[in-house]
Amino acid sequence: MALDRMMVNDTFNSLTLQLEGLRIEDTSVFPVFLFFSFSYLFIVILNVGIVVLVYIDKGLHQPMYLLFCNLPVNDIFGNSIVLPRLLSDLLKHPSELLISYYECVLQAFSTHLFGTTSHTVLMIMAFDRYVAICNPLRYSAIMTNRTVMKLTVSAWGVAFVLVGVLLGLTIRLNRCRTLIANPYCDNASLFKLSCESVVINNIYGLTFTVVLFTVSIGSIVLTYTKITLVCLRNKNKSLNSKALKTCSTHLVVYLIMLFCGILIITLHRFPQYSDQRKIFAILIHIIPCSLNPIIYGVQFKEIKRFLSNIFRSRKV
Repeated sequence: MALDRMMVNDTFNSLTLQLEGLRIEDTSVFPVFLFFSFSYLFIVILNVGIVVLVYIDKGLHQPMYLLFCNLPVNDIFGNSIVLPRLLSDLLKHPSELLISYYECVLQAFSTHLFGTTSHTVLMIMAFDRYVAICNPLRYSAIMTNRTVMKLTVSAWGVAFVLVGVLLGLTIRLNRCRTLIANPYCDNASLFKLSCESVVINNIYGLTFTVVLFTVSIGSIVLTYTKITLVCLRNKNKSLNSKALKTCSTHLVVYLIMLFCGILIITLHRFPQYSDQRKIFAILIHIIPCSLNPIIYGVQFKEIKRFLSNIFRSRKV
């Protein structure tokens, strides 16, 4: 009885949690480690390079490029929270995959902030494209440095508040379990540690997701509908071609992110696919963040030149 009581006390609100990690065969650990290592370096080098390029080249100090910089910054932030820790965990025995509760909460907050900011940043970029194409004569008057700053602060600020409330509702709960059924911490894994009612968490989490996706998809649909109507009324082939090129790039990035987000949310509803969910939970960080600089490099000549120089130097 005394031993059982001690075990319960150790589990209740324990500050040390156990990560479930990835189920990988011993022969596959090294290839997976190399893949994640290369992916992280690829993401960091390309995205840091793009931010530095925009900062150095004064010709790129335009609203479109400045707003775009939020995307690589967010991509670096999101992957730096997950991949370095994951790489070290791959080399450990499953019994050694321990994480402190406070680090877990910070990781969960950062992970959800990354995902939410991806939506809000793409929304403000869509607004910039709308103004540039639908109100070209007023573009410089509307998209001032002050407006760009307000849009940037709004994108990060709204995401920070929404995610803050999400995690705040979770950390109020007492915990009676210690196993995080995921390779890294997220909100769902954290509140599943509690034996208390999580109805409020589920309601807010569902509302949060529905509102974010509804506003995100709605703003993109509305923006591109208006852009399409303007292009149809305008018979200027040069303007329409430029608009199509600009918007298609943004739309491809958005659809990739949306597909990855919907896929991971769907897999959460099917416990029998837990292993697949873990893989996609990592790939949702890697795939969009690797493709973003390449996709935008096709559109922006300066970024395209920067990327071609990187690949040319690699060949040499």
